[in-house]
Amino acid sequence: MDVSVQHEASGNVADVGEIMQAIADHKGCGTTGGSGKASCGSSAGQGDLPTEIWEKVKNHPCYSEEAHHHYARMHVAVAPACNIQCNYCNRKYDCANESRPGVVSEKLTPEQAAKKVLAVASTIPQMTVLGIAGPGDPLANPEKTFKTFELIYNTAPDIKLCLSTNGLMLPDHVDTIAKYNVDHVTITINMVDPEIGAQIYPWIFYKHKRYTGVEAAKILTDRQLQGLEMLTERGILCKINSVMIPGINDKHLVEVNKAVKSRGAFLHNIMPLISAPEHGTVFGLNGQRGPSAHELKALQDSCEGEMNMMRHCRQCRADAVGLLGEDRSAEFTTEKIMAMEVKYDSDTRKAYQAKVEEERVAKVAAKQEELAELAGASSDIKVLVAVATKGSGLINEHFGHAKEFQVYELSTAGAKFVGHRRVDLYCQGGYGEEDSLETIIRAINDCHAVFVAKIGGCPKGDLIKAGIEPVDQFAHEFIEKSAIAWFRAYLDKVNSGEIEHVERGDAAIRQGALISAA
Repeated sequence: MDVSVQHEASGNVADVGEIMQAIADHKGCGTTGGSGKASCGSSAGQGDLPTEIWEKVKNHPCYSEEAHHHYARMHVAVAPACNIQCNYCNRKYDCANESRPGVVSEKLTPEQAAKKVLAVASTIPQMTVLGIAGPGDPLANPEKTFKTFELIYNTAPDIKLCLSTNGLMLPDHVDTIAKYNVDHVTITINMVDPEIGAQIYPWIFYKHKRYTGVEAAKILTDRQLQGLEMLTERGILCKINSVMIPGINDKHLVEVNKAVKSRGAFLHNIMPLISAPEHGTVFGLNGQRGPSAHELKALQDSCEGEMNMMRHCRQCRADAVGLLGEDRSAEFTTEKIMAMEVKYDSDTRKAYQAKVEEERVAKVAAKQEELAELAGASSDIKVLVAVATKGSGLINEHFGHAKEFQVYELSTAGAKFVGHRRVDLYCQGGYGEEDSLETIIRAINDCHAVFVAKIGGCPKGDLIKAGIEPVDQFAHEFIEKSAIAWFRAYLDKVNSGEIEHVERGDAAIRQGALISAA
C-alpha cells in the first residue's frame, strides 16, 4: 500500500517519527538475521555461503562485489564529532567535487536523516543499504547515530543498516548495535603495532582524557580488536578497512590481515592513501605519497591467501547516495527533502529488486557459458582490462562520459574484478580534452584493453598509440562474458604468432577531486 508523507520546507521535523511510524504500519516487510561466520569473500555467490550470510550480503554493494553492480547505498551525515585524529583525515563541509571520507555538504538531524532515507529509497528502488560513517565517528556521536538507526529500524526494516567506526568506543556499544539489527559493521584498523600506530594517529580522546603517541595507539588497537571479537561472536558481519600508507604500514598490513582474520572478520578492504596537498591533511602537507596501482594490487594479492579482499571500495563521502562510483546526494538536499511528498512503496521496491535478481542470474549464466569455451586452455598469461560501465554488470558507458573505469584481471581461470580507477571526464560539454585523455591513459596504463559502449576516433587513436586496445564490439553486453571472449581471442592471437604478449607498466591512482562536465 502507498502511503504519502507531505512535509513543508518550513515545517517542524519533530513529528517525523510519528509520520514514519504510520508508514511502517502499512508495511509488511521485514528482515531476518542469523549468526555465523564465513571466510567467504566479496565475490562469493549464493552457492558459496551459508543461507543466513547470503541473505545479509546478496544485495549489499559493499560486502558483495557482484552486488555492487546492481544495488545502491546511502550515507547520512549525522555524526560530526570525532574522538581520534588521523594524519590522513581532514573533515570538510560543502566540498561538492571532493569524493573521499569525511566530506559532506550538510549535517542532518536524525529526523531529517530518516526522512531522507525514505525519500531516497522511494526514488532509487535499488537502494538497499543505509550507512552512518561520519563525517566524524558514529560512536563519538552515539545518541544521534542510534536515534537514526532506531527510526529506520522501526519503519523501514527492508533496508540494511551499516555502521563504520574507528573502533575506539566500539566495545561499549555492541549491545545497542545488535538491538537495532545493525548487522554490518566496518572498523578502520590500520595497525596492530602501537609503534606504527603512533605515526598514523597523533592523539585519541578516551574517557575524558587525551592520549598521544604509542600510548594512544595501544589503547586504540586494543579496543578495536576487542570490539571486533565481540561483534563476530554475535554473528554481526565485520569488514575491516585499512589505509595503505607506503613506508609506514604497507608491509605491516599483512600482519593486520592475519590479526583480523583470526578474530572472525568477514572481509578486508585495503584502500590507497589519499594524500593530495589540496585536501589539507597532515600526510598531504608533509609530502607522504600514496601507493601506485601496482603496489596496491600486489599488497591485496598477498593478503588474499589469508582472507577475502574487497576490491571495489570507492572511499565514499559521508553523505554519498547512489551506486558505488556515483553520487546523487545533490538531488536530496535538506530543503528538497523537507518539501517533498514521499511515497514509500515496499511492493514496488521488492518487484524492482526481484527483476535485478533475474538479471544477476542471466549474467552468471552468460559468464559460465563463456568460461566453458575457455576450459582446457593452458597459459600463464594474465592481463588487466578496463571497463566503462554505468552499472548492472554491463559495458554501457561511452568512453568520454566515464568518471571511472572498472578493472578486471583476465586469465584462463576467468575474469576477476581487481579494482577501479577514477578519472576526469574526457568529454566536457561535447568536446574532448587532451589533458584529460593523458590522465586517463595514466590511470589505465597497466591495462591491455579498455571496453566501452562507444568511443570517438581521436581518443581511439591515442589509446592505440599508448598500447591500449579500445574495444567497442561488446557494447551493452555483460562485462565478464565479453572480457572472457576477448581474452580467448587474445590468447589465440598470441599462440598463432599474430601478436606478441607484452607486460604493461604501472598506473597512477587518481588523487584529486573529480572534474565534472558543466
